[in-house]
Amino acid sequence: MLALVGIVATVWLALTGQLGLYINPDTSWFAILMASIGAVFVVAAFAFPPLDDEHVSEADAASPVPHGKLHEHEHEHEHASSTPPGKIRTALAAMIVVGATLALLVLPPATLTSAVAAQRSINSDTSAINQGGTTLVGADTSSFTVKDWAVLLRQNPDVDAYTGTPVTASGFVLASAEDSENVFFITRFVVTHCAIDAQPVGVPVYLPGWQDDYEADQWVEASGALAANPAQTGTDPLVLVPEELERIEEPSDPYVY
Repeated sequence: MLALVGIVATVWLALTGQLGLYINPDTSWFAILMASIGAVFVVAAFAFPPLDDEHVSEADAASPVPHGKLHEHEHEHEHASSTPPGKIRTALAAMIVVGATLALLVLPPATLTSAVAAQRSINSDTSAINQGGTTLVGADTSSFTVKDWAVLLRQNPDVDAYTGTPVTASGFVLASAEDSENVFFITRFVVTHCAIDAQPVGVPVYLPGWQDDYEADQWVEASGALAANPAQTGTDPLVLVPEELERIEEPSDPYVY
């Protein structure tokens, strides 16, 4: 039954274009393939029950019942056979499918939030996120994503080398754990395989009193330049000082890969 729920959920998310909220799009085909194979086995399990009434009757005939218990045995057998097991299984399957579908409609898929990011520690292991070992120092930064900036600033946090470098980044707001009054992160999750292994990365933004106009999980886009952290606190020597900062809608594909 649990397999049936998983199959319904996977197919539903794929048809509505929301499967990417849970797994890397590059592996979506594999999830759909496995769901299709699972559906075949589930249908086969319901279509070919292991034991039917005919086999039960043959088994009863091979096991004689004492004459004094014959009437009682026939009554119990008739009562037990009044509801065919196949119909019960079919009804349960239908209830599960309908229940799973209604749950998906009532509880729409949602992206990971700042609460999850705070638990997983932002920019804690950019070496693992940068699986290809790409060196971004000296690269063209015009097309950098939030992930690229996070990796770059960890690879070479030289204040003088990057002061004045223009940055444009978009993501959701996550308060700095070390200086929440002055700094927040423009954050995204890096998904390698699925949402379970998602790791938060972000660009620190220096904006004292930012809580007056923005709140956690709000999606924003900032443009500005990197500068030495005026607060001189925490582990981020470089911060983005925004020249423009505006609210945006959450994109259809909120993760980076």
